Amino acid sequence: MQGMKKPEDLASENPTPSAGRHAVWDAAKYEALHTYVPRAGESLIDVLAPQAGETILDLGCGTGQLASQIAARGARVIGIDVSPTMIKRAREKYPGLDFRVADGTDLHLSERFDAVFSNAALHWMPSSRQPAVLAGIREALKPGGRFVAELGARGNIEQIVAALREALAGLGYPHAQTTNPWYFPASDEYVQLLEQAGFRVASIEVFERPTQFDGGETGMRHWLEMFAIDFLLPLSPRHREVVVRGVERRLRPKLYRDGAWWGDYRRIRLVAIKDRR
Repeated sequence: MQGMKKPEDLASENPTPSAGRHAVWDAAKYEALHTYVPRAGESLIDVLAPQAGETILDLGCGTGQLASQIAARGARVIGIDVSPTMIKRAREKYPGLDFRVADGTDLHLSERFDAVFSNAALHWMPSSRQPAVLAGIREALKPGGRFVAELGARGNIEQIVAALREALAGLGYPHAQTTNPWYFPASDEYVQLLEQAGFRVASIEVFERPTQFDGGETGMRHWLEMFAIDFLLPLSPRHREVVVRGVERRLRPKLYRDGAWWGDYRRIRLVAIKDRR
């Protein structure tokens, strides 16, 4: 019955999503089941246009695939990520590169960089911390340095989030409407934040990017279990399964086609320049 939860279904009524997410990132599953994340970011490297001899910071580097591609073009790369499991895997895969555990919302590095690069990481940082994030990035750049990034835009994964909230609400979970682990800004909102932080915005675009998930029939399940952990963490295994199946049922007519699940992704891509003062 709606609103009636058994004690065994209450994994936690007071979850700490951010701490939980960082603790449960599974680097092996991320690499095996979510190859589209770094693949979609490869074209952002062309926007970055790394040059031989440059020093570049990869903010939110994950397991290091894009950092390695930047390094292959001759730049020196330092990759940082808040997840120790991701950094451990990056070091194993690319022992010749420099990877460090660091929090992008509290960035303090002694080095100064020609560019800061970030793919699909900024939207994991809370809206309240975005001024601090951008201040840290600006501080990390040399005068005239460039910041090249892609993140989720307002409306990103809107259909997936709506289905999650409906499924959770159907089981009576109180966090269904309030949980929001992401920051998906409008472009004008982010331009204002960049300018307030001391950047000149050279370019910014918003675009729809329907994204095919790995795994065929199980693609949505894998996505939910990796990226929607904030919604699922308070649930028992039994209720997690009910929610996942409920999301699949709601979204199948909209986001499943030709044997694959698709995410309703909407992105912001930007280039911003630190002034030379």
